[in-house]
Amino acid sequence: MSNPNFIDYVKFRSRSGHGGAGCLHFHREKFVAKGGPDGGDGGRGGHVILKGNAQLWTLLHLKYRKHISAEDGHGGEGANMTGAQGLDEIIEVPLGTVAKRAETGEVLCEINHDGEEVILSPGGRGGKGNAFFATSTQQAPQYAQPGEPGVEEWIILELKLLADVGLVGFPNAGKSTLLSVVSAAKPKIADYAFTTLTPNLGVVAYRDNQSFVMADIPGIIEGAAEGKGLGIRFLRHIERNSLLLFMVPADAKDIKTEFEILLNELRKYNPELLDKRRILAISKSDLLDDELRQEMKKELPSGIPAVFISAVTTAGIQELKDLIWKQLHQ
Repeated sequence: MSNPNFIDYVKFRSRSGHGGAGCLHFHREKFVAKGGPDGGDGGRGGHVILKGNAQLWTLLHLKYRKHISAEDGHGGEGANMTGAQGLDEIIEVPLGTVAKRAETGEVLCEINHDGEEVILSPGGRGGKGNAFFATSTQQAPQYAQPGEPGVEEWIILELKLLADVGLVGFPNAGKSTLLSVVSAAKPKIADYAFTTLTPNLGVVAYRDNQSFVMADIPGIIEGAAEGKGLGIRFLRHIERNSLLLFMVPADAKDIKTEFEILLNELRKYNPELLDKRRILAISKSDLLDDELRQEMKKELPSGIPAVFISAVTTAGIQELKDLIWKQLHQ
């Protein structure tokens, strides 16, 4: 799921339908010159509705839809006929989509289940016809209500990937390589920073036909919370992960320092991310001999499970899977 068509952010103008006007009408037929009021109510304007679709993985289908409108309600008619409701506009979105008001940032809803429907912009109510206002003392009302206007506003949709494990690390730490080894995902891999430009998802097979989902996001750099690099844009994708897998390469100058920098960027972005379970994987460990590995273990951050892995030789991969599975089901 890594390609230029992966779109996780769209902004559009949402307009629900106006309510239909109530009808001002009096009953007329042969031999009935002055019949009573019989103006019907107007129909409701159409809603703009978000609907969850588990088959979608991206917001690409909404990228070029800058204006989304529902149908207006129809006006009421004589003979107490109510106007037809405007057709709703249903927008299908992938699970994990969050809708916000563009001007205020207010979160309107979150779609997490297949088939779940939420009214994003409610349609205007239809106006009452003059028959509604008839009373014993006001038998021939000469007025009817106009329909209520619909809602028109700018909406932002953001997609947050649903995965069990989120990979966190600096660019070129080996995250994409690990994902390609443990799953069928085929992310782009190269020996330069920011090879990964869009998030990747992979299903990792475990023992007894069990599995879990792993998400790889573009690398984080120091200062990401202030807008540097690409990581800050994609950090929302790990907000839903149960477990964060930090990856630091064995050839890093100081593993503990790099881990603290990553942790600090998460803290500045969203302090709640620090409440998630964490695992540290030392990648590219095929560069180490046993003596160097033992020395490095003494310098690792305390209080976090750590494992040395190599995607090239697959050393430590099964141990990492076991550790992840244990943490997910603890």
